[in-house]
Amino acid sequence: MAVTADWRSLYPFQSHHRAVGEHRYHYLDEGAGSPLLMVHGNPTWSFYWRNLVTAFRDRHRVVVPDHLGCGLSDKPLDYPYRLENHIDNLVELIDQLDLQNTTLLVHDWGGAIGLGAALRRPERFSRIVLFNTGAFPPDYIPLRILACRIPGLGPLAVRGGNLFARGALTMATEKRERFNKEVCAGMIAPYGSWRDRIAVQRFVEDIPLTKRHPTYDCLKWIEQELPSLGHLPIKLIWGGKDWCFRKSCLARFQRIWPEAESVVYEDAGHYVVEDAIERIIPELESFLATPVASTEVSGDG
Repeated sequence: MAVTADWRSLYPFQSHHRAVGEHRYHYLDEGAGSPLLMVHGNPTWSFYWRNLVTAFRDRHRVVVPDHLGCGLSDKPLDYPYRLENHIDNLVELIDQLDLQNTTLLVHDWGGAIGLGAALRRPERFSRIVLFNTGAFPPDYIPLRILACRIPGLGPLAVRGGNLFARGALTMATEKRERFNKEVCAGMIAPYGSWRDRIAVQRFVEDIPLTKRHPTYDCLKWIEQELPSLGHLPIKLIWGGKDWCFRKSCLARFQRIWPEAESVVYEDAGHYVVEDAIERIIPELESFLATPVASTEVSGDG
């Protein structure tokens, strides 16, 4: 991994791995108590959740996977990297760790992945927290993302120049003073070569632009089933200046779950957990303190 500063002190966690076929799937498993499952998007990895891991591991079991192709997981070149594959891998992790009474926290592509897993294992979840995400076929795709799908030019920019991950260091945050050289190095550390950026490109390509796209039906299924999770306590936390998962995405979730609590930080961007961490921690502390009915199950779920 090519890095430009020492970011390891910001990520003081023990690594764990499980097998996905012949590949290694990396995850964090810190602390004890009712689980918090944090699911990242693209082009981030478990590093994105580091401040929440540190804040809550003294009272919760905090589990944070790196999707295959991302973070410290293996990055095979011949893997499908479809939404359904990522959901399958997350469900297998949930089952293997026997997570119960779990709070799901998701961001970006982690929304579709995490909510897809929750719909597959609803008995294992007790709360949901969404940060600037979507879980439905998109009604808007920014031009800067569409440009990354141009044949030839897109892979050259995303995998050759690392422009997608590097660009996010400035375009996805409003508090750029917080992105010092160590934070920036940590964000892009796993994506130091053409080969390492395979999943970053595949995530971009997996956005369905038409109903013929292989992932469209999976996203549509998630959207149709989301109301079945509406009985759970749900918190929607949004950075108001996100140019990708805009407030229109928040509004779609609010229509699906009219009882959900919503918080909008108007001065925060897409990397809302970076921009508003000092406000998010007490919001989550209050939300997690609310009693919910037990969802424990026996066996393998």
